[in-house]
Amino acid sequence: MAANDSPPASPAAGTSEPTAPGAMALLARARAGIERLSPQEALAEQGAGALIVDVRTEAHRRSAAHIPGALVIDLTVLPWRLDPAFAWRIPEARSLDQRWIIVCRHGYSSALAAFSLRQMGLHRAADIDGGFEAWAAAGLPLTHEPADVRE
Repeated sequence: MAANDSPPASPAAGTSEPTAPGAMALLARARAGIERLSPQEALAEQGAGALIVDVRTEAHRRSAAHIPGALVIDLTVLPWRLDPAFAWRIPEARSLDQRWIIVCRHGYSSALAAFSLRQMGLHRAADIDGGFEAWAAAGLPLTHEPADVRE
């Protein structure tokens, strides 16, 4: 293959339809397979019992405020911490029916994470469209209190 040639698109899992390669194509597929909430919808759902999980990097969290009541879980362990059948889950992970709302800085990583969680059976996982930046821009509650970081 020449240096400027693209690899052929491969079929999506379970289909014969080719899928576009690349990160943005993957993101588009993930976003099509999840529920995306506005920051205001996420706040309302949090008030009704949904749990917000902040997956921003430590550096991004250190340079900004936090969403009150959000749990902080690193993306590398997120599926295991939210799996109600896993021995090292967090105490809040009691059911596949739990409503998890994932937030990252801009809504990219959170969409992929929510899609992955849905693939493993957490069918109510969603993300915040626009991420933390959209939450903050909407003037929703923020805190500078220490975050609830889960290892």
